[in-house]
Amino acid sequence: MTTTLADTTEFRTLLEEELGLYLEEEDLDRPLDDFPDWDSVLLLRLVTVVEGVVGGRIPVADLLQARTFRQMHQVVTDR
Repeated sequence: MTTTLADTTEFRTLLEEELGLYLEEEDLDRPLDDFPDWDSVLLLRLVTVVEGVVGGRIPVADLLQARTFRQMHQVVTDR
């Protein structure tokens, strides 16, 4: 696990600064379908950015199964 994205505040900051997604803490548990701007292009950008931050590969298949941003954060921190 990386300490760079260890907490959800850091993860939300990354989503905001790198992807332009502004999320409150409670938004992390909302289904991804609730975010009209969320799409596969943003997912690929997220993977690229996170891999750069953590210095290693992220399991994309696990991210594809995530249904919320909190689940994505869990994938990132469990890698």
